[in-house]
Amino acid sequence: MTDHAAPAFYARRGSGLADWWTLLHPPYTLWHLSYVVLGAAIARTRDWAALGLSVLAFFLAVGLAAHALDELRGRPLQTGIRTSTLWVVAWLALAAAVVLGIIGAFLWNGSNWALAAAVPIGAALVVGYNLELFDGRLHNDHAFAWAWGGFPVVVGYLAQSPRPTLTNLAAAVLATLAAVSTSYAQRTLSTPARRLRRHTASVSGSLTRADGTVLRLDQATLLAPLERGLRALSYAAPLIATAVWLAGAGRVQ
Repeated sequence: MTDHAAPAFYARRGSGLADWWTLLHPPYTLWHLSYVVLGAAIARTRDWAALGLSVLAFFLAVGLAAHALDELRGRPLQTGIRTSTLWVVAWLALAAAVVLGIIGAFLWNGSNWALAAAVPIGAALVVGYNLELFDGRLHNDHAFAWAWGGFPVVVGYLAQSPRPTLTNLAAAVLATLAAVSTSYAQRTLSTPARRLRRHTASVSGSLTRADGTVLRLDQATLLAPLERGLRALSYAAPLIATAVWLAGAGRVQ
């Protein structure tokens, strides 16, 4: 049974391990890592090692650094992780992600200037979005969709050192737009879900159907369709990305 008093449907309580599980946002982290795989899968050739480095870099930047910085702003997940620990984890994880990006850009398969340009952009997005810098201009639905959806697809694609045809480039653009769209859908569902869980003291009211039956409204009733949609999307994105990758896995660089 879901604990509707928890800060998120995936949140766990009762131990330090539970706090770290909650901080990692496992369904959402896996969801956004799948965009890296999707971008790599669009490339004409497949480099498994480059994919591994790309996924690891995004896990460090998004799974650890971004979420640690986010928890520092008001403790939305209510973890007991020390503030000093969150700062150390955030900066070390982000620094490691940047190093991996530099390795991929210059030390892996020749110079990849497009990937090199993406590294500082990614670091700026992590810090700017999660610490709500620039008067919060990066902390909105559209910025989230492009930064957490489209950007991983682009980087996953670039990390493969692609030699694109027009058709392949069109496919990469469409995959990027698909990730932006599903990330926007995620934000559209998760924002009211967070408000219900974290900022709502009580819910009361009723809904009268056309046949006259009355449905009593409460927190669980309002949360259910939002979080079922989020769960379904968090399953679908990794499955789609994996399927696309495996469909062309025979073309290895």
